[in-house]
Amino acid sequence: MTIAELQAEILRLKKETDTCVLAHSYQAREILEIADVAGDSYALAAAGAKQPQRHLLLCGVRFMAEGLKLLAPEKTVRLANPEAGCPMAEQMDKPFIEAVKQQYPDHTIVAYINTTAALKTVCDVCVTSSSAVQIVKKLPNNNIVFLPDCNLGDYVARQCPEKKIKLLQGGCPIHAAVKKSELLAAKRAHPRALALVHPECTPDVVALADYVGSTKGIMDYARQSGAKEFIIGTELSIAAHLQYECPGKRFYPLSKKLLCPNMKLTTLPDVFLALTGEGGDTIELPPKTLRDARLCIDRMIALGG
Repeated sequence: MTIAELQAEILRLKKETDTCVLAHSYQAREILEIADVAGDSYALAAAGAKQPQRHLLLCGVRFMAEGLKLLAPEKTVRLANPEAGCPMAEQMDKPFIEAVKQQYPDHTIVAYINTTAALKTVCDVCVTSSSAVQIVKKLPNNNIVFLPDCNLGDYVARQCPEKKIKLLQGGCPIHAAVKKSELLAAKRAHPRALALVHPECTPDVVALADYVGSTKGIMDYARQSGAKEFIIGTELSIAAHLQYECPGKRFYPLSKKLLCPNMKLTTLPDVFLALTGEGGDTIELPPKTLRDARLCIDRMIALGG
């Protein structure tokens, strides 16, 4: 079966099973082409919860599927590839954060959206990479514990000098692996290119960027900018997707290291098998987890996240 034939069969199965397919921006092009909704993790979940279909199929990683279930508990939520996890989301568990809360009882616990549902149950508020600075500024408490990504946390701390932010040593191993020397080399190779970097990169890389923002922020900036060349400091697929969308511009990946193996686990055949019922994994969360983790997200929404 060709890619086009498989895509056509998936489109048929979506209608037949009343399923909405949601794909994170890091997914392969052939998956984005058959998705009903595509985007960053939280925006993807928020949009998915509003879709009319009874069933939601997430092409991404497990914490994103859990987030989708938190926002749409009445719907059936499935993860296309059950093995697709996230090292950052899995770095810290609930008992560890409960111990942190005891150590810092006067601190507000701020959780990056890239965390498990279980972890969210013991945090005070969630943030996304695009809303983190705005939300932290609005918090009445100046004492903050930010988790799990210390690089994003460092970026937030620099934008919010009035806050006392305690960082935990976690983060995205893919973004954190990029070196300052690689960005300097990319700038030498492409002197007219603007460097667009995700805040999950290390502070010395972020400091050299022309723009720092979420995946959506990077894509929007590149689409709207009058510049013609860009160094893309996030997952490799984004440079490729932008090249499809903006053929008159040029996009250069910052580093070959920016490849997320968990995102690449999901394939078009995985989507097909999940729709036939022969693959995928149904996301089930205990009622208490649904309730307590949702509070963390509701506080984010209330603060404008």
